[in-house]
Parts: sequence; structure tokens; C-alpha cells
Amino acid sequence: MSISLKSPVGRLRLLGLLEGISLLVLVGVAVPLKHLYNNPALVRTLGPIHGLLFLLFVLNTLRVGVEYRWKFSKTTWKVLLACVIPFGTFYIDRTILAALPQHSPEYRYLLFCFSALATAWFSSGSITR
Repeated sequence: MSISLKSPVGRLRLLGLLEGISLLVLVGVAVPLKHLYNNPALVRTLGPIHGLLFLLFVLNTLRVGVEYRWKFSKTTWKVLLACVIPFGTFYIDRTILAALPQHSPEYRYLLFCFSALATAWFSSGSITR
């Protein structure tokens, strides 16, 4: 499997892979440790990481859908549904994302706006502990 990080689709594929792996580790290792050995430390660590990867996958799916002008009724909803179904990101990567062109369309203004909004949101102190 070859993933190009130079394109938005490649980065979305990487996020899907990481989200799927984090769910595998969470369900296959951390949850059994929590319930069988009364050790919730790994769940406390991996739970938020998996949640962050899930949110990043959803946001990037919407961003890539707009940038590549996906029809919501044809592609976007399938990719969004796949991230809700356990291990669906592996399936959607193989069936939809791998078949998409890996080059980036020339929508630099959209990327600039997205990054400016994200920077403003993060720097405004919206995320606090």
C-alpha cells in the first residue's frame, strides 16, 4: 500500500489507517487490560488519541470532499459512514480512496481559508484542559 502525503487524499488515507489501527489497539489490547486486569491506564491514553484521530478523519473527509468536489450522495456519505462502522476505514481505503486520483486540485484559496480558520481556533484558547 502506497500512500502519498503530498495530496489531501493521501493524507486522508493515512488518517483512516491510523484511526483503524488505534481502534484495533483500543479494542484488542486496552479494553481487555482494563476489564481482565483492572488496569485502565491504556484506555485513558488511547481513548482520547482514537477520538482525536476520528475527528480529524471526519473533518478531513469533509475538506477533501469539498476540495475534490465529491458528490455527497455518491462518495462523501460512504466515507463518513465508514468511519462510524468499526474498521470501516480499512474497507473504504481499499474500495474508494485508493481508486481516487492522488494529485491535488488547485484550490489553494480553500486550503488557505481552512488553515487560517484552524489556526485562529487553536490560538484563541478554545482548547483548554
